[in-house]
Amino acid sequence: MEVLLHQIDAFADAPFTGNPAAVMPLDSWLPDGLLQQLAEENNLAETAFYTANLPHEAGYPPDGGPAYHLRWFTPRVEVDMCGHATLASAAQILEDMHPGADRVHFYTRSGWLSVDRTDDDELVLDLPMVESLDVIPDPELIAALGVHPVRALTGQDEVIVLATERQVREAEPDLSAFPKMSRGVILTARGESVDFVSRLFAPGVGIPEDPVTGSAHAQLTPLWAAELGRTDLRARQLSRRGGSLRCMLDGNRVLLVGRCHRYLDGVVRLPD
Repeated sequence: MEVLLHQIDAFADAPFTGNPAAVMPLDSWLPDGLLQQLAEENNLAETAFYTANLPHEAGYPPDGGPAYHLRWFTPRVEVDMCGHATLASAAQILEDMHPGADRVHFYTRSGWLSVDRTDDDELVLDLPMVESLDVIPDPELIAALGVHPVRALTGQDEVIVLATERQVREAEPDLSAFPKMSRGVILTARGESVDFVSRLFAPGVGIPEDPVTGSAHAQLTPLWAAELGRTDLRARQLSRRGGSLRCMLDGNRVLLVGRCHRYLDGVVRLPD
């Protein structure tokens, strides 16, 4: 059996930047254990699998146009939301399968998501906003991060706000000392040349440091929109590869704008 494999850099300013995602179209779902093995073999932060067969509970997409069932796997687990692999999946579908369309819908663990293509080939990802609550920072986590927080919040991810961009950039966490958490921790601060910057670490789900994290910005955007008093923000994730996003808060939705660069197309040969 052969399965197509596309590797696409999402939220990328140029080739070899942004967050690489593996995108694997399927005729029908393979066993979950095999999907997890494929994600482990791909060894990227996320592998996205999709099929045109929508489950019964999906109902109908919000409006007309191409629609797919999409799932995301890290090398260790299936996750509830992944922004960059959704953007990469949309880029591949709109380029290879529906070049005349400007929108694609995905049914996911987070409900219906959509990606629109603009006239200048930017992609706009529509995600549900993720709320955060202020908390007292976990001393064990702060010690592992080696930082001095000015604020701590919890939600989908733990959020640690630092005083400066430089502190975010220069942080050197001890990942082996991280306490157990549901997903990961975001370091963030007001930016120098953009509105805010961040880094994300999630070793517990197989992602030591994620290059660019769309789902994290669904949580960071409302936080920084409230802090800065604006709903249209520019962001930069300060990983080694780096990536740029435009983030817009629209009611209880977050719109993330970015570009994709395709790195490779290949074929995976599965055993019988």
